[in-house]
Amino acid sequence: MSEPGKSLLSSPTSSGGQPAGSDTYKGWLYKWTNYLKGYQRRWFVLSNGLLSYYRTQAEMAHTCRGTISLTTAHIEVGDACHLVLTSGGRSYHLKATSDGESQRWVSALQQAKANASHMMHQSDDSGDEAPLPQPDRALTQGALKTLASKLDDLSTCNELIGKHGTALQRSLSELEDLRTATDGTDKLKTVNERATLFRITSNAMINACRDFLDVAETHSRRWQRALQYEREQRHHLEETIEQLAKQHNSLERAWREAPSTHPDGGERTQEGDASDENEDTEFFDAMEDSPAFITVTASDHTQHRRSGSNQSIMSGGLPNNEWSHNENDSGSNNVQLRRVRRSRIPNKPNYSLNLWSIMKNCIGKELSKIPMPVNFNEPLSMLQRLTEDLEYSDLLDRASRCESSLEQMCLVAAFSVSSYSTTIHRTAKPFNPLLGETYELDRLDDFGYRSICEQVSHHPPAAAHHVTSQRGWTLWQEITIDSKFRGKYISVMPLGCIHLQFHSSGNHYVWGKVTSTVHNIIVGKLWIDQSGDIEIVNHRTKDTCHLKFVPYSYFSRDLSRKVTGVVADSEGTAHHILSGTWDDKMESAKIVESSRGCGGSEGKQKTLYQTLQPKVLWKKYPLPENSENMHFFSSLALTLNEPEEGVAPTDSRLRPDQRLMEAGLWDEANAHKQRLEERQRLERRKREAQATQVLEEGQDIEGFQPLWFERRTDDSTGESTYVYRGGYWEAKDRQDWSQCPEIF
Repeated sequence: MSEPGKSLLSSPTSSGGQPAGSDTYKGWLYKWTNYLKGYQRRWFVLSNGLLSYYRTQAEMAHTCRGTISLTTAHIEVGDACHLVLTSGGRSYHLKATSDGESQRWVSALQQAKANASHMMHQSDDSGDEAPLPQPDRALTQGALKTLASKLDDLSTCNELIGKHGTALQRSLSELEDLRTATDGTDKLKTVNERATLFRITSNAMINACRDFLDVAETHSRRWQRALQYEREQRHHLEETIEQLAKQHNSLERAWREAPSTHPDGGERTQEGDASDENEDTEFFDAMEDSPAFITVTASDHTQHRRSGSNQSIMSGGLPNNEWSHNENDSGSNNVQLRRVRRSRIPNKPNYSLNLWSIMKNCIGKELSKIPMPVNFNEPLSMLQRLTEDLEYSDLLDRASRCESSLEQMCLVAAFSVSSYSTTIHRTAKPFNPLLGETYELDRLDDFGYRSICEQVSHHPPAAAHHVTSQRGWTLWQEITIDSKFRGKYISVMPLGCIHLQFHSSGNHYVWGKVTSTVHNIIVGKLWIDQSGDIEIVNHRTKDTCHLKFVPYSYFSRDLSRKVTGVVADSEGTAHHILSGTWDDKMESAKIVESSRGCGGSEGKQKTLYQTLQPKVLWKKYPLPENSENMHFFSSLALTLNEPEEGVAPTDSRLRPDQRLMEAGLWDEANAHKQRLEERQRLERRKREAQATQVLEEGQDIEGFQPLWFERRTDDSTGESTYVYRGGYWEAKDRQDWSQCPEIF
């Protein structure tokens, strides 16, 4: 490290920089950053009472990591080459490499502090003063009161000058009209008196003007310095944000060029060292509530669990196009007659709009109540997103053929995780369905199921869903979306239960959903995370499966988006271990032996499970080509909004704003969206007025009644939920939609 002062400035070899003026000191010091990185080497520059620091000397041209004003700073010398600067309630811990260098830095800092203090107390005429902080409020108010008082003096003098000037002019006129000497003597005396008063008043006016100008100039210089200081701070902030954006883009490019380094976290540490220094950033420890078990493969304890991934993937890993050619059709003609569904949609337009500019006034509000343009939507409704959970319905087809309820539970758990795989790149918001809006998906010909959704409530937004499969299962759910905007992130919390019943065994499974969080709302690239627990219960056998979605942590060595789980019987005995990620695949391993005694956090004992080789339950399908320009839609998602003949007039496919957005006509889509939302508000007010009238008449209030769903109490759980009442597919066969409201 180079010495501060003239010796350093005269030694370009040691400093690595260009010589500066005699009042500038440069050199290397070690600065404490945080408990993760400890002391880091930084390039410090002391100039004009300011101590600035940079990561490298090259950064002096564009990025300052921080500036410490020595005018109000407290300098404390510690032991072992340490020194502490305290300014503005914040402490900076610095360290030199030797006692001599530490002493020279302390001398330079104390001299700079003395110079800065002297300059601050110099006459206001000095133009070399260091930037002052914002003037004290009391001082500003005092200056304004002084100026107001001086202005009142000027107004009073102005009135007196006018009064005495008029009197003097009148006396002079009278003096001209005099005819006798006696009268002239008296009048001349009067003129002299009035002229004296006018002169005195004029002098007072001049003095008052001088005082006003002095006060104004004095405080004007102070305010100009304060304004200049604020301008410099703003300029510095703009430069910092610009640099942050550049470095963010560089990190994104580096991430895309080396995606394989992400899972093991090996490159994370290097990126963390190269990233922007941010001592104000909140750091969170790695998750302590990790799974309370350790898994060891029975065949080879030293073999990594992921060796099982080389096994042949079950039928759940086949892509969509392979499904259609592996059905048990009697001949190739049946395959050829099957409908060919679309595999692409128009590319997403490149419209730029600042999300923060819209949402900064919506912190703490429910997301469904925030009016947002279609720029932040994807061309699917929430009903279609709910239907998209059926992307991997083949898992339920396989589960219906299982004889073991525990193996069936493994497949049901994999299905519950698979519904999140489509969200990894999908940070856009689906359209809020209108009240009474429906969505059907008839895939009997290829997947063997029919699905119908209906929006049964608008505030809070709730949707009911029913799926019947010819392959041995029925699924139904009512999901209420509770979403909050927290400033830095958006949390989406689906409330409600998903029910699944297999026809042959009567096994009835019930589970919920985890919380989805969209991060980087203010700055950076949006990314989504899933976190929380899912408890799956078989109400017939009392088997359970506990799934844990591990929240992302920068410091964790675990896989990102990790999911773990244990399948247990009615007595709580574990039989299968589940592991994987919600964006890629899930595996199951059968437990052959378990034991306790392995230490965990906070003194808790972990269970050691000895398992067979894991088998792949589910693996995500690859995204279609060009998906990055098609909202990252999966193969199924690309077909969800495809026009369909014979659907109900309330179907989401017929929603005009959503259809226009898919076509790339976003301005027209925004206009239609506003029209539909205003129409829905009018309908709500009309219903509220009718309810008020009915209440005044003493009658029972009957709220909105869904067309295809009704509320019932579930026999297994005892909860009241919306279930399918029937009639939709029969109405479609008759093409009788007379009961449907006109909502579009």
